[in-house]
Amino acid sequence: MSKFPLDVLTGTFYRLPVKTLLRFRALSKPLCSLIDDPDFIKHHLKHSLSTKSHLILILKGLHLYTVDLDSMDKATPFDDYPESIWGGTEVFGSCNGLVALSNSDLDIVLFNPATRKLFKLPVECIELPNESCVRGFVFFGFGYDHVKDDYKVVRMVRFKQGEDDDIGWFIDYEVKVFSLKTNSWRRIKKLPNYLRFMFQFYFHLMHRRGYGVYACGVLHWMLPRKPELGIVNLIVGFDLVAEEFRVLPQPDYGENEKDFVLDVGVLEGLLCVICNYDQVKVDVWMMKEYGVKESWSKLFSVGRNRSISSVRFLKPLAYSKECGDGDGSDKILLDVNGEKLVWYDWKRKRLKTVRIKGAPDSFGTFLCVESLVPLVDEKKKKQQKQEKERNHIRKKRDDFLSKGFKLVL
Repeated sequence: MSKFPLDVLTGTFYRLPVKTLLRFRALSKPLCSLIDDPDFIKHHLKHSLSTKSHLILILKGLHLYTVDLDSMDKATPFDDYPESIWGGTEVFGSCNGLVALSNSDLDIVLFNPATRKLFKLPVECIELPNESCVRGFVFFGFGYDHVKDDYKVVRMVRFKQGEDDDIGWFIDYEVKVFSLKTNSWRRIKKLPNYLRFMFQFYFHLMHRRGYGVYACGVLHWMLPRKPELGIVNLIVGFDLVAEEFRVLPQPDYGENEKDFVLDVGVLEGLLCVICNYDQVKVDVWMMKEYGVKESWSKLFSVGRNRSISSVRFLKPLAYSKECGDGDGSDKILLDVNGEKLVWYDWKRKRLKTVRIKGAPDSFGTFLCVESLVPLVDEKKKKQQKQEKERNHIRKKRDDFLSKGFKLVL
């Protein structure tokens, strides 16, 4: 290492995959210190995101699978992953290389697929408003608080007044936020009234299942239109920094606003809305400047064709690396109906199905970047370990002294 300038070595390491860097940690203490350094971890992640490098897809079928986004040739099952991850595990979010998973409403874990590190959240019970209430639908979300450098899980619980209550409009939600930095849950007490109308039965049927969409430091859900109550479609956001709810402005859809079902998505870190016209056609809009209504722009439309008989569900995942390189190619990877992945060239209006060996027939999709982001504060963990060792030595010394100088009367 002494023969290489540190900036040259560091710049080279930013381009390497996580698996290679983990091997390099064993070569020497200086390399290990460099790779474990928080600043290096942040710059390595930033480089991967800006260059679209080291990206993987996570497919959720009966089991969990990973697919390398560059090759997209085969799906690798999570066979050698921790016991906490099994076939029934749901994926409800991904951010900066960390994946949020749930086995139940109380059994939640954060997982880094690249480092194979897993962190189990402390169990946080659901508090019923009264004895006659029962738990209804549960919404999850996961994202990053850039101000506090903290990763947060949001759990929203809808209650019902007994099993026969399918509406639950007259009972407040419970919203709690978990902070990875403090390893604790906190209840959000100031809740807007419109949360009571968040639930829609088709959330059960969608592959996204109503999980929050993370973009620009905010988690997003779609509050569906309810004409009988005079409620219009709303994009509901939960700011992970302020820990407050907000309603975001929507595009000017024109006269057809009542003719479609809305959903939210994210593409290259920017918020999108997906307008589904009776499973015949889908429009995808993108908010290019967060929170600014005038920045909404329609990206493309996809309709039924020979390879897609109906568009029940559509999720934008990633641009092709070729986009913007001057060859006129504008391709985007789409999850269609949770059954196939396609590259869509919206300039030429062409779809190309992606064949992935070993992929499940039906799946949910999450895009994830491989990163070194830790799930615990390693510096704090090391300090705690050293303090524990010092306390152990101190106790042994005190025990020896108390026995060695004990007076026998």
